[in-house]
Amino acid sequence: MSVVADPSAARHAREPGTPPRSVIVLASVALTVATGAALWLLPSETDDWMRPAQARAQTSASLPATRAASSGLAAAPSAPVRATGAPSGFVTFVDAVHDPRASLPRAAQQSGVRWFTLGHLTAGQGGCTPKWGGRQALGDNPVANHLGRLRTAGGDAGLSFGGSAGRELASACLVPGLLTAAYRQAVGAFDAAHVDFEIRDPADLDAVRRRATALATIQREKAGTGRPLAVSFTLPLTGRGLSPQDQVMLRTTRETGVRITAVNLLVPLRAAQTARGRLRPVASAVRTAQPQIARALGEPSAWERIALTPVLAGPTDLSSADARKLAGFASRHDLAWLSTRGATPVPEVVRLLAGPAR
Repeated sequence: MSVVADPSAARHAREPGTPPRSVIVLASVALTVATGAALWLLPSETDDWMRPAQARAQTSASLPATRAASSGLAAAPSAPVRATGAPSGFVTFVDAVHDPRASLPRAAQQSGVRWFTLGHLTAGQGGCTPKWGGRQALGDNPVANHLGRLRTAGGDAGLSFGGSAGRELASACLVPGLLTAAYRQAVGAFDAAHVDFEIRDPADLDAVRRRATALATIQREKAGTGRPLAVSFTLPLTGRGLSPQDQVMLRTTRETGVRITAVNLLVPLRAAQTARGRLRPVASAVRTAQPQIARALGEPSAWERIALTPVLAGPTDLSSADARKLAGFASRHDLAWLSTRGATPVPEVVRLLAGPAR
């Protein structure tokens, strides 16, 4: 019997032992998927630092709603925009009490850093007078007296209240009017556009409310002057983020009417068996703290309100590679600023952390 040749059939003819084309296609797809999955699961040295801020893709509906306080003072959520005059980039902390020879203009010229924070102001005798280290009058500190020259050169500095020594004014000054006058005096003496509070007793709710009421009053006064007052809090960061007491303190302060510009997370750099694991705990802790801060500030996301300050035991604790990762993390998440405490890092690390202005 004769067979009529079919050209299309000839094109699809296959050699004996060759699998059908449909099987080959399916096998190729399966290989592609398996390869992609394997690459995804490979460990990466910078995975914690290269991952984008997931919170930006979330809507407020996907986050737990912030409970309104029973007092009815809860402020409406606001967009996380930075206040005029708030720090940015890299902020150098200067201990104006224990390093009286520090020169702000010279430091700015040598490092290229624009922003500084001067600490610490605590309660003097009587409780309602702000003094450097609780002892030195506002106008007697040689470091702070260089502020005019720093501003002429294009820089600025904020004031830090509290810290580990002495008592923060709100804890020592029990008369609300006198407390407001004390903060107003310090802000006015240096025409400060930024004040930071390193709180050691967040569980003292009476002090929290006194401080918040005073700061809300001063922020209202400064709002129309062309130099509004930015307020931040420097708080310790743990593996679980912020302590419950610190979260309540931030929420109470915001509900009282204070516009909180940033929460500066203070985190010690711990030794790690490998350089690869040194910064991972920091990244994990910051990611844990982010939704906590967002809830406390009544906002869907708080990345732009987070500043990050590693505490160094020695000048070489932060390597150039670490500094690049930190700067990249801050840039990708649009953090408010970076800083360091403890030992002064080497100039190259400061340059890398400062990077381009964010």
